[in-house]
Amino acid sequence: MSLSAPYTIRVVSSLAEIDASAWNGLTDGTPFLQHAFLLALEQSNSVGQSTGWTNYALTITDQQSSLVGAIPLYLKTHSYGEYVFDWSWADAYAKHGLAYYPKLVSAVPFTPVTCAKLLSQSPAISGLLVQALTSLLTQHKLSSAHVLFPADSCQPYFEEAGWLKRDGVQFRWQNKQYTDWEAFIGTLSHDKRKKIRQERKKVTNAGVTCQWLLGKDIQESDWDFFYACYCNTYAAHYSMPYLTREFFSLIGQSMPQHILLIIAERDGQPIAATLNIFNETTLYGRYWGALQYVPNLHFELCYYQAQAFCIERNIRYFEGGAQGEHKLARGFEPRPTCSYHKIAHPEFSAAIAAFIQDESEHISAYTNELEERVPFKRNDHTL
Repeated sequence: MSLSAPYTIRVVSSLAEIDASAWNGLTDGTPFLQHAFLLALEQSNSVGQSTGWTNYALTITDQQSSLVGAIPLYLKTHSYGEYVFDWSWADAYAKHGLAYYPKLVSAVPFTPVTCAKLLSQSPAISGLLVQALTSLLTQHKLSSAHVLFPADSCQPYFEEAGWLKRDGVQFRWQNKQYTDWEAFIGTLSHDKRKKIRQERKKVTNAGVTCQWLLGKDIQESDWDFFYACYCNTYAAHYSMPYLTREFFSLIGQSMPQHILLIIAERDGQPIAATLNIFNETTLYGRYWGALQYVPNLHFELCYYQAQAFCIERNIRYFEGGAQGEHKLARGFEPRPTCSYHKIAHPEFSAAIAAFIQDESEHISAYTNELEERVPFKRNDHTL
């Protein structure tokens, strides 16, 4: 597909067709956008046509065949693993005898992380990417296209093109140059500080110790244990895990510098684990699971250990991901997120726009309520 000389725009069915250094050179440094991470999803069969996530990456090359723009993109036959819920939209289509699926989704599969979905170093190319995505929607007569958790830098291009903006909220912890753990909890209110100390003491008194394993030190046996924990979490919720065991070995081999695995042990035996992905500025909490129940172990492993790691490494942000108001009491603060949507059917587009407007007012009120509940001493919290 060619929209504007001297550029060529095409859909790529596998990231293996794209040079890794060229792709990475266009990203904002978010580990989840790295070629190795997205390719591991493909190679491990965590995504693919059989999973309802068909790779549909959109690329722009110049006259020298150099990659100058791209969008991580998937053709979806369902709405699982997105964290921006549009099931009600699909139901409305079905009730009117229309097909909502397949649809186009620009996202990191199973990962609600805000990052630059328009991969380019040029405003002109970013605008062309949005134009190309819209044309792809029309060309294939699809119901809709959705860009989930785009960075602020992407938003003007979608707004200028008239896409619908949907607001959301997540939770993020900020390392305010804390010198150690005590410096952090010293900023919290007395009640929250006391509760956290009690939670941590109960874990210690239960005989639990925690070990940090960086990617290069993670053995296959560690991944085996982690995967058992990961699957157990899904089983507890009567669902199936999205990611295959092979995926974790692949990222462990291809991007070890971004991986932190925290394992909890008792009596010399591992009992729980959590996986984090990080770079120089941000740590992202991802997956957790336990094979033994210990009160407050989830908080210790998923929050307090990760916060301590950020303080030790001088990492500024800890992204807690979707949902979880309980994060507030542990030093996280609300932060806005958004998504952009292009609905092909004019009447459904108008109806969804009205829905989004009403939802936005509720999100705004909810965020204001969350702001009133942050656990810091008065005048001590910032976003």
